[in-house]
Amino acid sequence: MKLSIAICDDEQNQIKYVKDIVYEWAETSGNVPAFAEFSSAEAFLFDYAENQNYDILLLDIEMAKINGIDLAKKVREGNTRVQIVFITGYPDFMSEGFEVAALHYLMKPVKKEKLFAVLDRAVENLGNKEAFLILETENGVLRINFSEIMLAEAKGHDTVLTLTSGNETAKIGINDLEKKLDTSFVRSHRSYLVGLRHITRITKTDVILDNGTLIPLSRRMYAEVNQKFIGFYRGKM
Repeated sequence: MKLSIAICDDEQNQIKYVKDIVYEWAETSGNVPAFAEFSSAEAFLFDYAENQNYDILLLDIEMAKINGIDLAKKVREGNTRVQIVFITGYPDFMSEGFEVAALHYLMKPVKKEKLFAVLDRAVENLGNKEAFLILETENGVLRINFSEIMLAEAKGHDTVLTLTSGNETAKIGINDLEKKLDTSFVRSHRSYLVGLRHITRITKTDVILDNGTLIPLSRRMYAEVNQKFIGFYRGKM
């Protein structure tokens, strides 16, 4: 599985130490990690405002200004899927860690075998937990699973969603919607987002969905769409 992992710790040596363990785990488990490193909660939250596609957060608790618990609370306001793991030298915050549905609470220095076990659980949870959005639509506030979204098309300040169950108009711009989705979606055109799991074929000018719908494919986006389409299915094999 391809995993997007954020490590937030104000000690650079701790970030490197944890990364080295994760890389070792990945080699034995067959997973592929991509890391983002942050030395403060503020830096992470600035990035998170634009990129909410992380699978696993490895968070220190004791940091200046915003601590790891408060960071996790902000993330949990709109994200129930991401797996949160606290790594700290202090046991005092354990009860608060469970309040934000943390997967585990590891004490520094982290033991390799314990982090291995936690990462195994995180991957299992990610595989079992369907990612979803809560969106305001013309028919009220709806929970929509990522897997249901075949296509998103910009319509002014709104976005029309083609779902496996029908169509919905969401009161959100397509650029803001894209920030909430994960890497199973790709931009084929400035007005269209397409679910990779619903693509059956790509030509030089169009993306063809499994219901036969043809979506415009801009020339400058062809290489990226083709690469992500191939990578998506290779990652599932």
